[in-house]
Amino acid sequence: MKLTIVAIASLVHSALAQSPLYGQCGGKTWTGATTCVSGSFCQYYNEYYSQCIPGTGTGSTTTTTSSSATKTVSATATSSKPPVGTEIPTTSGTLFTIDGETKYFAGTNCYWCSFLPLQSDAELVMTHLEAAGLKILRIWGFNDVNTKPTDSTVWFQYLSSSGSEINTGANGLQRLDWIVEAAENHGIKLIINFVNNWDDYGGMKAYTNAFGGDHVGWYTNTQAQAQYRTYIDAIVSRYSDSSAIFAWELANEPRCNGCDTDVIFEWGTEISQYIKALDSKHLVTLGDEGFGLPGDGSYPYTYGEGVDWEQMLTIDTLDFATFHLYPTSWGVSTDWGNGWVKAHAALCVEAGVPCFFEEYGMTYDQCAIESVWQDTALAADGVAGDAFWQFGDTISTGQSHNDGNTIYYGSDTWTCLVTNHVADI
Repeated sequence: MKLTIVAIASLVHSALAQSPLYGQCGGKTWTGATTCVSGSFCQYYNEYYSQCIPGTGTGSTTTTTSSSATKTVSATATSSKPPVGTEIPTTSGTLFTIDGETKYFAGTNCYWCSFLPLQSDAELVMTHLEAAGLKILRIWGFNDVNTKPTDSTVWFQYLSSSGSEINTGANGLQRLDWIVEAAENHGIKLIINFVNNWDDYGGMKAYTNAFGGDHVGWYTNTQAQAQYRTYIDAIVSRYSDSSAIFAWELANEPRCNGCDTDVIFEWGTEISQYIKALDSKHLVTLGDEGFGLPGDGSYPYTYGEGVDWEQMLTIDTLDFATFHLYPTSWGVSTDWGNGWVKAHAALCVEAGVPCFFEEYGMTYDQCAIESVWQDTALAADGVAGDAFWQFGDTISTGQSHNDGNTIYYGSDTWTCLVTNHVADI
C-alpha cells in the first residue's frame, strides 16, 4: 500500500509540474509534464519525443494525448522536411562523403547511448544531435560480462571457456537496435566499436578472464580472438545493410604496452580484412589514440604502448585514421595539442587518407581550450572531422553521467563547442 501511495503521489507531481526549457514534454511512454514553462512551447519532433523550446508556438500537449492528434501534428511538422539520407558514407581523398556532401563533419561520443532504458531515450538523443548539426556519433558496440546478470542489467556478450553467448534479447542487442533505428530516422552516422582496451564494460580483461593469458597477449590469444571474431560477425551481420553505420571500429584505444609494434599492426591488418570480408560496403577504422610517430619525444609520440601510427596508415583495409587528445592524462600542455593535431594531419595528407580527431576533452576551461583545438583541426588539411568527449543529455532517468569532460546539450559550453563550431564549418 505504501508503494502505491508513493507512486500515485509521483504521478500527480509529474502532471502538475511544467517541463523546463529544452526539457521533454511528450512522446511514447512519457509520463512527465506535458506543458512548458513560460516563454516556451512543446514542439513535436516525432512520436517518441517532443521538447520545450523558446517561443510561443501552438500544439504543445497534443503530442501524447491521442494517436490521431499525434499523426496530425506529425504530418504538419514533417511536410517540409527533406528525407533523411540513406547513402552509406565513404571517403573522398582526405575527407568524408556523407549523404552526398564531401566536407568536414562534426560529431561526438556517447558510450552510454548503447544501454538506454527506453527506446524513446534513443529518439530524444538523436533528435538533439540532428538539431545541433552533429553528424557522427561514436558508441560502444560491446558490453562483455563473465557472469550472467540475474536481473534486467544490460549485457551483450557472456564470455566463458565452457561456452560463450551473445545476448540478442531485450536487455541485450535490442538496446543497440534502438540506437541504430533512431540514427536511421535522424540521419546520424554511427561508429560502432567492438571491444575496450580498458576494463569498463568488460573489455579485453573479460576475454582474458575467460580464456586465460594477460592483456598484452590478448592480440594473439587464439581462443580470445576466435570469440572476438564471432562477436564481430554477430554485430556486423545485424547492421550490415544499415545506412546509419559510419564505420566499424576494431577497439577503443588499443594498447600493447612494451610490445613490438608489429603485434598491433598484424592484428589490425587481419581483423580489418576479416571485417571487410563480412561487409565491404562500410568503412573500417582502428580506434587508436594516435601514439607512435615522429615528434618531440614526449610520451604520446613514443612507441612504448606498442603502436606505430604511421605504420598503421599503410593498412589498406583501414579506411581512415583516428587520434585522441588528453593533455592532462598524458602530461603535456594544452597548447601542445595543436601541434599534435597538425602532426597527424600532415601524415594523413601524405598517405592520402582522412584523419578523424576522434576524442578530445578537458575537465576545466573547456570552451577556451577545446575551441582552439577545433579551429586547428578545421583549418588543417588531412583532418576530416572531430568528435568531442563526451555528449551529455537529460533522459528518462535524469541527467546522463558526468565524467568531468561531459558537455551537456543546451548548456553554455554546448553553445561554444557545438553550436559555434558547426556554424564555423
